[in-house]
Amino acid sequence: MSGTGRLPERLVLVRHGETDWNQERRLQGRTDNPLNGVGRAQARKAGRLLAADPWHVVVSSPLLRAVQTAQLIADAVGLQPAGTVPELAERDYGSAEGLHLNGLTERQITAALGIGEPEQAVAQRGLAALRDVAVQFPGQRIIAVAHGTLIRLTLSELTGQHYPRVLNGEVVEVPLAALLAGSAM
Repeated sequence: MSGTGRLPERLVLVRHGETDWNQERRLQGRTDNPLNGVGRAQARKAGRLLAADPWHVVVSSPLLRAVQTAQLIADAVGLQPAGTVPELAERDYGSAEGLHLNGLTERQITAALGIGEPEQAVAQRGLAALRDVAVQFPGQRIIAVAHGTLIRLTLSELTGQHYPRVLNGEVVEVPLAALLAGSAM
């Protein structure tokens, strides 16, 4: 990857707000669901939190729940979204999407998760997306709206440590030194 060698000034990931499927504990993945009322409130709250600092860029996954969250955050910080990054889309769970997780054993959940896109592929895709965004917006302060599993797996890969579950509307700082260390920026 080529670039200026200059990192963004700051890069945060935000998990999209809640959807009805999140509330119902259904495996969502690439299914393109909108935010519900709680999700819109979570996005607005994240926007208010982020509005305490100046920002230059808001990007998101192309999935509707992320696009809607990005728009609400952009409104709060006084920006227009700069577009979508396809590689920030959630993990593809294949035929397991829509599955209700309530009442399933850990073994059944693990089996269902194994149907779709491998975790390592998600992590590598997420890292590539963050590095591409970093190269595209050097010296900028960036908000990237994505999805819980993608954020968790990407940050676990980036830091070499297990990253915990990311809540809807949660803002997570990306360790830029680690991002630069693992690339040819």
